[in-house]
Amino acid sequence: MRHLNKLASAFFAVALGAMALTSCEGGDLYNVNSPDWLAGKIDSIAAQKGSGEEEIEGMEEDVYTVGAPDYSTGWWAVFSKYYQVPDGEKWVAQFNLNINPAATNTYKNFAMIICNDEDRGAANYKEYGAIRFDNQPSGNSEWGDYIDRSLVSSTLTFETDTDAGVDKLGGKVTLTVDRTSGGLVVTMTNGNVTKTYNQTSKLENLNADSSNSKIRCFLVPEGSYINWLGSTIEPIGGFTSAEDKQPLSMTLNGVPRKVLQGTDIKAAFANVTATIQFETGVSKDVTAADLTFQAIPDMETLGTKTLIAVYNKTYKGEGATQPVIGNAEFMVVDKLYTTIGNSDNSTGFWGAHSDNFKVGPKETFVTSFTNYTNGQNNWNNFVVVLCSSDGSKEYAVVRADNYGWGDGYAACTPSGGQSDWAAWLKAMDGAKVTVAVTNQGDGTADVQCVMIGNDGKTYIQNYTGINTVDPNNCYFNLTVDGSHIEFDDVIGAEDNSTAFWGAHSQMLRVPQGQSVTTRIKNFTNLQNNWNNFCVVLTREDNTEYAVVRADNYGWGDSYGACTPSGGQNDWAAWLKAMDEAMCYVSVTNNGSSCDVKCIMIGNDGKTYKQDYIGISPIDGEDLFFRFTVDGSHLVFE
Repeated sequence: MRHLNKLASAFFAVALGAMALTSCEGGDLYNVNSPDWLAGKIDSIAAQKGSGEEEIEGMEEDVYTVGAPDYSTGWWAVFSKYYQVPDGEKWVAQFNLNINPAATNTYKNFAMIICNDEDRGAANYKEYGAIRFDNQPSGNSEWGDYIDRSLVSSTLTFETDTDAGVDKLGGKVTLTVDRTSGGLVVTMTNGNVTKTYNQTSKLENLNADSSNSKIRCFLVPEGSYINWLGSTIEPIGGFTSAEDKQPLSMTLNGVPRKVLQGTDIKAAFANVTATIQFETGVSKDVTAADLTFQAIPDMETLGTKTLIAVYNKTYKGEGATQPVIGNAEFMVVDKLYTTIGNSDNSTGFWGAHSDNFKVGPKETFVTSFTNYTNGQNNWNNFVVVLCSSDGSKEYAVVRADNYGWGDGYAACTPSGGQSDWAAWLKAMDGAKVTVAVTNQGDGTADVQCVMIGNDGKTYIQNYTGINTVDPNNCYFNLTVDGSHIEFDDVIGAEDNSTAFWGAHSQMLRVPQGQSVTTRIKNFTNLQNNWNNFCVVLTREDNTEYAVVRADNYGWGDSYGACTPSGGQNDWAAWLKAMDEAMCYVSVTNNGSSCDVKCIMIGNDGKTYKQDYIGISPIDGEDLFFRFTVDGSHLVFE
């Protein structure tokens, strides 16, 4: 590996020779078959020499890119290599920080994360904290249990994260992490802006092995990207040479499990990315635009298929000597959603059932679907079965058309029989239905069916006071009779392209002293932990109490009082499991506070939990919730 200060003389020898060749009018020093990277390096070194900048002893070439050049990289999406800094030593790194010219937020630069000597996601991984290049004392430009913000100084301070001046942070940055004096001194400077963190006290050792005093540092860009230049410490995985590199292997990311029959292959896999491993251990993520796709055997017939992706570029984007190939399985289906009963409505009574849904005491479980009927009789529609967990005990069976039976049915009060049954039956083919089952906790249960017909009219059917119900063993399922139902109430675009707050579900009211639970199937673009469902807690007029996410994070006036719990041990595994995860979300109204509990059954078969307990204050007489998405979509079941 070459030293940059040794390279400088060689570059200038080349440059002097080139000048002789380009002395004629119109000559260009860097057009003598000089690659862009080499020209940029010469510029950088020439500027350093011209400015009298001190050469850094031991600086090794380490040339790679962190972040997307189109400035699309979100927070915690990509990372630099790990750089280990032992106690008593100093690390210096240099890189070009590229700030989006259109950036309007001060945090659109980079942060350095300081952690113990473990990989992210490892069981023993612990963070000291983060230091970002911008400085905003009232904001979030540093954080972590072991970072003292009072020790930060900067030559550029922002009052808010929308102040002008983020562009001043761009350019060639020298980063120094100094542990030689026993404490921790961090300096970030681009020659115009200098930020310093000066901690004289010794760092606590967060490593499980007390004899290991190393820390690790890595960089995370947000809305920017980093062209790394060099380091005085060899990173984990080794240095990266500036020479071009051939691709070695490919890993596909975000391949959808199901693709609707007839979808064009480019549209079906437009959000797929690939991680390409190159020579010398460097890797980068590329988009679908850089890949060529083929489905084996085809995209036209139903069934399991193999997606073949080909990448044929070097690290610098030139033609590769040999392409690399990745593959993944997917399914071509005629419907993307769960269907109960045959789509031609040929399934007879009791011929198909949904899963059992548990309804706890003082809980209402809400499910939504589309109902289809053969149109022959009123009873050729959905049916709700209240039962015990194993189905051995039936409390009651109630239909869409004001009729039912069972031990607990006689005590109930049906209401909602339609005034024009013929019009109702016709409207039920394609009707959007919401069924709410309430376990009153006293041995009784209620069923409400709200049906929005294909004529646009709303029809309601209630069954109130069904008795003989064991409040601790109350379940229900859906069955059909000359009909079928589809769970296809979808929030967000099916390719997971809907941005945050771009689509919302209907609002559900939570009565005081009760819980309301619903089941959703969550789909994600797999890019970030937050690209999953969000729960929005509001008043009826949409005034927000709080917003909570699937991934142990939230905000809002009432969020600060709550206790989040359930953050996962392995976030990478959790995120992967959340694509097509079956999620049960329950909101409980305690009067002056509310709780949100999420049970997520991942595609790996494991159960993940996330709770937010004690969100307050709220008005117990006015609590509603809805769902929204962020790079994801939801199917209500």
